[in-house]
Amino acid sequence: MFVVDLTFDCYQDTTLELAEQAINRLVNALRFNGQIIGDEFPTVLKDGFFITRVMCPTEDAMHPLNNSPFVKHSIEQLHTAGLLAPKVKVIGQDIHSNGADMCDDPSCYILYTTYVHTCSPVYCGDDFLPVPLFRIPAIANGDYKTLIKWQEDWQACDQIQINGATRCEFPALEELTSINSDLYRRGRDITKRISYLTKKPVYYYLYRVGGVDKESELERRCPSCNGDWKLPEPWFGLFDFRCEPCGIVSNISWDFQ
Repeated sequence: MFVVDLTFDCYQDTTLELAEQAINRLVNALRFNGQIIGDEFPTVLKDGFFITRVMCPTEDAMHPLNNSPFVKHSIEQLHTAGLLAPKVKVIGQDIHSNGADMCDDPSCYILYTTYVHTCSPVYCGDDFLPVPLFRIPAIANGDYKTLIKWQEDWQACDQIQINGATRCEFPALEELTSINSDLYRRGRDITKRISYLTKKPVYYYLYRVGGVDKESELERRCPSCNGDWKLPEPWFGLFDFRCEPCGIVSNISWDFQ
Protein backbone atom coordinates (compact mmCIF):
# COMPACT_ATOMS: atom_id res chain seq x y z
CA MET A 1 0.00 0.00 0.00
CA PHE A 2 1.01 3.62 -0.50
CA VAL A 3 1.00 6.58 1.85
CA VAL A 4 -0.74 9.52 0.17
CA ASP A 5 -1.41 13.12 1.20
CA LEU A 6 -4.56 14.87 0.00
CA THR A 7 -4.22 18.66 0.13
CA PHE A 8 -7.37 20.78 0.12
CA ASP A 9 -6.87 24.46 -0.75
CA CYS A 10 -9.44 27.08 0.27
CA TYR A 11 -10.53 29.35 -2.57
CA GLN A 12 -12.98 31.36 -0.46
CA ASP A 13 -13.81 31.96 3.16
CA THR A 14 -15.15 28.89 4.93
CA THR A 15 -15.57 27.53 8.43
CA LEU A 16 -13.78 24.65 10.09
CA GLU A 17 -17.09 22.82 10.49
CA LEU A 18 -18.02 23.07 6.80
CA ALA A 19 -14.55 22.07 5.66
CA GLU A 20 -14.45 19.12 8.05
CA GLN A 21 -17.81 17.83 6.87
CA ALA A 22 -16.87 18.12 3.21
CA ILE A 23 -13.51 16.38 3.68
CA ASN A 24 -15.06 13.60 5.76
CA ARG A 25 -17.73 13.08 3.10
CA LEU A 26 -15.07 12.63 0.43
CA VAL A 27 -12.89 10.38 2.59
CA ASN A 28 -15.85 8.10 3.29
CA ALA A 29 -16.71 7.97 -0.40
CA LEU A 30 -13.12 7.05 -1.26
CA ARG A 31 -13.07 4.41 1.45
CA PHE A 32 -16.31 2.78 0.31
CA ASN A 33 -14.91 2.74 -3.21
CA GLY A 34 -11.76 0.92 -2.10
CA GLN A 35 -9.47 3.77 -3.18
CA ILE A 36 -8.27 4.30 0.37
CA ILE A 37 -7.85 1.70 3.10
CA GLY A 38 -8.40 1.74 6.85
CA ASP A 39 -10.55 3.85 9.14
CA GLU A 40 -8.21 6.48 10.56
CA PHE A 41 -7.47 9.53 8.43
CA PRO A 42 -5.65 12.30 10.30
CA THR A 43 -6.30 15.78 8.94
CA VAL A 44 -4.31 18.90 9.80
CA LEU A 45 -4.90 22.58 9.10
CA LYS A 46 -1.69 24.26 7.95
CA ASP A 47 -1.18 27.75 6.50
CA GLY A 48 -4.77 28.01 5.28
CA PHE A 49 -5.09 24.56 3.70
CA PHE A 50 -5.99 21.09 4.94
CA ILE A 51 -3.91 17.93 4.56
CA THR A 52 -5.42 14.46 5.02
CA ARG A 53 -3.09 11.47 5.09
CA VAL A 54 -4.50 8.21 3.73
CA MET A 55 -3.38 4.74 2.68
CA CYS A 56 -4.05 3.62 -0.90
CA PRO A 57 -3.86 0.03 -2.20
CA THR A 58 -2.03 1.10 -5.37
CA GLU A 59 -0.02 4.10 -6.51
CA ASP A 60 -2.70 5.07 -9.02
CA ALA A 61 -5.71 4.46 -6.75
CA MET A 62 -6.60 8.17 -6.66
CA HIS A 63 -6.73 8.50 -10.46
CA PRO A 64 -10.05 10.10 -11.49
CA LEU A 65 -10.86 7.11 -13.70
CA ASN A 66 -11.28 5.06 -10.52
CA ASN A 67 -13.80 7.47 -8.96
CA SER A 68 -17.27 6.19 -8.19
CA PRO A 69 -20.37 8.37 -8.68
CA PHE A 70 -20.38 9.04 -4.92
CA VAL A 71 -16.72 10.14 -5.03
CA LYS A 72 -17.44 12.48 -7.95
CA HIS A 73 -20.42 13.96 -6.11
CA SER A 74 -18.34 14.41 -2.94
CA ILE A 75 -15.64 16.26 -4.89
CA GLU A 76 -18.31 18.59 -6.29
CA GLN A 77 -19.60 19.15 -2.76
CA LEU A 78 -16.17 20.40 -1.69
CA HIS A 79 -16.84 23.59 -3.63
CA THR A 80 -19.88 24.42 -1.48
CA ALA A 81 -17.52 24.40 1.50
CA GLY A 82 -15.03 26.70 -0.22
CA LEU A 83 -12.51 23.95 -0.99
CA LEU A 84 -10.85 22.91 -4.23
CA ALA A 85 -10.54 19.29 -5.35
CA PRO A 86 -7.62 17.71 -3.48
CA LYS A 87 -4.09 17.69 -4.79
CA VAL A 88 -2.70 14.17 -4.58
CA LYS A 89 0.86 13.53 -3.45
CA VAL A 90 2.18 9.96 -3.18
CA ILE A 91 4.63 9.92 -0.27
CA GLY A 92 5.84 6.37 -0.86
CA GLN A 93 5.13 2.69 -0.33
CA ASP A 94 4.40 1.51 3.20
CA ILE A 95 6.98 -1.19 4.00
CA HIS A 96 4.74 -2.84 6.61
CA SER A 97 1.61 -3.36 4.51
CA ASN A 98 0.37 -5.85 1.93
CA GLY A 99 1.04 -5.55 -1.75
CA ALA A 100 -1.80 -5.55 -4.28
CA ASP A 101 -2.78 -8.03 -6.93
CA MET A 102 -1.71 -6.96 -10.41
CA CYS A 103 -3.27 -9.80 -12.45
CA ASP A 104 -5.10 -8.57 -15.53
CA ASP A 105 -7.58 -11.44 -15.55
CA PRO A 106 -7.73 -13.52 -12.34
CA SER A 107 -9.19 -16.99 -12.78
CA CYS A 108 -11.17 -16.71 -9.54
CA TYR A 109 -11.45 -14.77 -6.28
CA ILE A 110 -11.54 -15.57 -2.56
CA LEU A 111 -13.43 -13.57 0.06
CA TYR A 112 -10.99 -13.64 2.98
CA THR A 113 -10.01 -11.42 5.87
CA THR A 114 -8.78 -11.51 9.49
CA TYR A 115 -8.78 -8.98 12.31
CA VAL A 116 -5.19 -7.96 11.50
CA HIS A 117 -5.82 -7.22 7.82
CA THR A 118 -6.57 -3.70 6.60
CA CYS A 119 -6.40 -4.54 2.89
CA SER A 120 -9.14 -5.53 0.47
CA PRO A 121 -11.04 -8.68 1.54
CA VAL A 122 -11.18 -9.87 -2.09
CA TYR A 123 -8.13 -11.96 -2.96
CA CYS A 124 -6.89 -13.17 -6.33
CA GLY A 125 -7.21 -16.93 -6.75
CA ASP A 126 -3.96 -17.07 -8.72
CA ASP A 127 -1.42 -15.33 -6.44
CA PHE A 128 -3.44 -14.76 -3.24
CA LEU A 129 -2.87 -11.02 -3.16
CA PRO A 130 -5.62 -8.53 -2.26
CA VAL A 131 -7.47 -7.14 -5.25
CA PRO A 132 -8.16 -3.36 -5.16
CA LEU A 133 -11.93 -3.14 -5.05
CA PHE A 134 -12.18 -0.53 -7.78
CA ARG A 135 -10.78 -3.15 -10.18
CA ILE A 136 -13.93 -5.25 -9.95
CA PRO A 137 -17.44 -4.04 -10.81
CA ALA A 138 -19.26 -2.08 -8.10
CA ILE A 139 -21.38 -4.40 -5.97
CA ALA A 140 -24.33 -2.14 -5.14
CA ASN A 141 -25.25 1.54 -5.45
CA GLY A 142 -22.06 2.29 -7.35
CA ASP A 143 -19.50 1.22 -4.73
CA TYR A 144 -18.44 -1.48 -2.21
CA LYS A 145 -19.92 -0.23 1.06
CA THR A 146 -21.82 -3.49 1.61
CA LEU A 147 -18.60 -5.48 1.28
CA ILE A 148 -16.58 -3.19 3.54
CA LYS A 149 -19.28 -3.30 6.24
CA TRP A 150 -19.25 -7.10 6.06
CA GLN A 151 -15.46 -7.04 6.45
CA GLU A 152 -15.73 -4.78 9.51
CA ASP A 153 -18.21 -7.16 11.14
CA TRP A 154 -16.08 -10.23 10.32
CA GLN A 155 -12.99 -8.60 11.80
CA ALA A 156 -14.88 -7.51 14.91
CA CYS A 157 -16.04 -11.10 15.53
CA ASP A 158 -12.51 -12.37 14.90
CA GLN A 159 -11.03 -9.89 17.37
CA ILE A 160 -13.57 -10.90 20.05
CA GLN A 161 -12.93 -14.63 19.66
CA ILE A 162 -9.15 -14.18 19.54
CA ASN A 163 -9.18 -12.12 22.73
CA GLY A 164 -11.46 -14.65 24.43
CA ALA A 165 -12.15 -12.28 27.31
CA THR A 166 -15.92 -11.74 27.11
CA ARG A 167 -19.11 -13.78 27.04
CA CYS A 168 -19.47 -12.70 23.41
CA GLU A 169 -16.62 -15.02 22.39
CA PHE A 170 -18.76 -18.03 21.46
CA PRO A 171 -21.52 -16.13 19.60
CA ALA A 172 -18.74 -14.35 17.66
CA LEU A 173 -17.09 -17.67 16.85
CA GLU A 174 -20.43 -19.04 15.67
CA GLU A 175 -20.69 -16.16 13.20
CA LEU A 176 -17.28 -17.03 11.74
CA THR A 177 -17.64 -20.81 11.56
CA SER A 178 -21.31 -21.61 10.87
CA ILE A 179 -23.10 -21.67 7.53
CA ASN A 180 -26.25 -20.73 9.46
CA SER A 181 -24.88 -17.40 10.68
CA ASP A 182 -25.90 -13.97 9.44
CA LEU A 183 -22.26 -13.20 8.65
CA TYR A 184 -22.04 -16.24 6.39
CA ARG A 185 -25.31 -15.46 4.61
CA ARG A 186 -24.23 -11.88 3.95
CA GLY A 187 -20.81 -13.00 2.78
CA ARG A 188 -22.20 -15.62 0.42
CA ASP A 189 -24.60 -13.06 -1.05
CA ILE A 190 -21.56 -10.89 -1.74
CA THR A 191 -19.57 -13.71 -3.34
CA LYS A 192 -22.52 -14.58 -5.56
CA ARG A 193 -22.85 -10.94 -6.59
CA ILE A 194 -19.14 -10.63 -7.43
CA SER A 195 -19.27 -13.92 -9.32
CA TYR A 196 -22.25 -12.71 -11.33
CA LEU A 197 -20.55 -9.42 -12.21
CA THR A 198 -17.12 -10.85 -13.02
CA LYS A 199 -18.22 -14.21 -14.48
CA LYS A 200 -15.58 -15.84 -12.24
CA PRO A 201 -15.82 -18.30 -9.34
CA VAL A 202 -15.70 -16.58 -5.93
CA TYR A 203 -15.03 -18.63 -2.79
CA TYR A 204 -16.06 -17.77 0.76
CA TYR A 205 -13.56 -18.52 3.55
CA LEU A 206 -15.25 -20.37 6.42
CA TYR A 207 -13.12 -20.12 9.55
CA ARG A 208 -12.46 -23.34 11.48
CA VAL A 209 -11.25 -23.87 15.04
CA GLY A 210 -12.00 -26.53 17.66
CA GLY A 211 -12.79 -30.13 16.72
CA VAL A 212 -11.75 -33.45 18.28
CA ASP A 213 -8.44 -34.33 16.63
CA LYS A 214 -6.55 -33.92 13.38
CA GLU A 215 -7.72 -37.27 12.01
CA SER A 216 -11.38 -36.35 12.27
CA GLU A 217 -10.61 -32.90 10.88
CA LEU A 218 -9.12 -34.47 7.76
CA GLU A 219 -12.34 -36.44 7.28
CA ARG A 220 -14.62 -33.40 7.55
CA ARG A 221 -17.07 -32.97 4.71
CA CYS A 222 -18.53 -29.80 3.27
CA PRO A 223 -20.96 -28.37 5.85
CA SER A 224 -23.29 -27.21 3.10
CA CYS A 225 -23.66 -30.21 0.79
CA ASN A 226 -21.84 -32.95 2.76
CA GLY A 227 -19.60 -33.51 -0.25
CA ASP A 228 -15.94 -34.51 -0.30
CA TRP A 229 -13.94 -31.29 -0.35
CA LYS A 230 -10.48 -32.21 0.98
CA LEU A 231 -7.72 -30.91 -1.31
CA PRO A 232 -4.64 -33.04 -2.16
CA GLU A 233 -2.45 -30.11 -1.05
CA PRO A 234 -3.39 -26.95 0.84
CA TRP A 235 -4.29 -24.09 -1.49
CA PHE A 236 -1.82 -21.26 -0.85
CA GLY A 237 -0.70 -23.20 2.22
CA LEU A 238 -3.86 -22.06 4.00
CA PHE A 239 -7.01 -23.68 2.63
CA ASP A 240 -7.22 -27.46 3.17
CA PHE A 241 -10.76 -27.75 1.84
CA ARG A 242 -12.57 -26.39 -1.20
CA CYS A 243 -16.09 -27.18 -2.35
CA GLU A 244 -16.65 -26.08 -5.92
CA PRO A 245 -20.46 -26.43 -5.99
CA CYS A 246 -20.91 -24.52 -2.71
CA GLY A 247 -18.13 -21.96 -3.24
CA ILE A 248 -16.59 -22.51 0.21
CA VAL A 249 -12.97 -22.88 1.32
CA SER A 250 -11.82 -23.72 4.83
CA ASN A 251 -8.90 -24.95 6.89
CA ILE A 252 -8.09 -27.82 9.21
CA SER A 253 -8.88 -26.58 12.71
CA TRP A 254 -6.25 -24.14 13.92
CA ASP A 255 -6.06 -26.27 17.07
CA PHE A 256 -4.31 -29.01 15.08
CA GLN A 257 -2.13 -27.06 12.66
